[in-house]
Amino acid sequence: MPEPRQRLAPEVFRLPVEKIRDAYYSDTYFALTKELLEAEGRRPRVTMQVFAKRQGLLGGIDEALAVLRLCSGRRRPDGFWEDGWPQLTVHALHEGDPIAPWETVLTIAGDYSLFAHLETVYLGTLARRSLVMSNVRRVVDAADGKSVLFFPARHDHWLVQTGDGYAAHVAGAIGVSTDANASWWGGRGTGTIPHALIAVYGGDTVAAARDYAARYAGHSNIICLVDFHNDSVGEAVKVADALGGDLWGVRLDTSETLVDLALADRPDAADLHGVTPELARAVRDSLDAAGHERVKIVVSGGFDAAKIERFEATGAPVDSYGVGSSLIRGNFDFTADVVELEGRPAAKVGRELRPNPRLELVT
Repeated sequence: MPEPRQRLAPEVFRLPVEKIRDAYYSDTYFALTKELLEAEGRRPRVTMQVFAKRQGLLGGIDEALAVLRLCSGRRRPDGFWEDGWPQLTVHALHEGDPIAPWETVLTIAGDYSLFAHLETVYLGTLARRSLVMSNVRRVVDAADGKSVLFFPARHDHWLVQTGDGYAAHVAGAIGVSTDANASWWGGRGTGTIPHALIAVYGGDTVAAARDYAARYAGHSNIICLVDFHNDSVGEAVKVADALGGDLWGVRLDTSETLVDLALADRPDAADLHGVTPELARAVRDSLDAAGHERVKIVVSGGFDAAKIERFEATGAPVDSYGVGSSLIRGNFDFTADVVELEGRPAAKVGRELRPNPRLELVT
């Protein structure tokens, strides 16, 4: 019999429990609904059903369950919080499960007044994490076994980093850029020698890389950006010559407004702006010719699944893809409906109960 799949412990998420309990993050109408039911002494026993309308991977379910576990209940007149979780029966899928449109991913059965205020929070959690997870998986699939680095932290608010990083990890990203991204599985952020460091070294990529590697080579892979002077081929060889075995890889990040010097004289140069398969091939050939066959090539700059697929289709000599803002764009909305009341069908038209044998009881 297979071992039961583990879920993240509620404590991992460091939820602002008191604020969630008091509906601070909830749509007001849910907060007022709970208040009305409690004031009228109504405790309707319902089944709530949650689904999304698109295909992808389910993310955020453990966090959503933590919200229900820690924040369902009611505030007594003496201010004490009466825990509602033991009175609920919850079934759910797991992190990273593939889901189909309209497939039920979560059901909550019990006194609705205990959890009416939480809908905004658990649906938003599912929406955000499933979006990131599904986007990352599409990129991972496109990369066809090559590593994907999750680098969108600078494109969004810092508070989303922890859960987004975990969603990316579950979806197959090999590296993340911040310690917050990696915190839920105990990892560390990774990255490359940045343009800013090269700039404050007066544009001397080799000097910046040499000092950076001297301090950090024992802690992480050293990857150096080599496009500062729009001469990725020349810079890559210089850095590889200078760092030797301390250099893991070089990163190509040429602006989409520029054509790298190595490609500028080609007849098709007008079509070679930014990071292209042709540029990756030129850097690879030059590194190999200089005896640096083991140095990896990382590419970044506007990559999404479609762009990676184009690179892979040409056989571009790329070892890793750094992907940023495309991984947090789009939407993955979830909906919750009361589908049963006191054990009888109660759904609005078109939202009837859809049992899902894949759901597991959450204890």
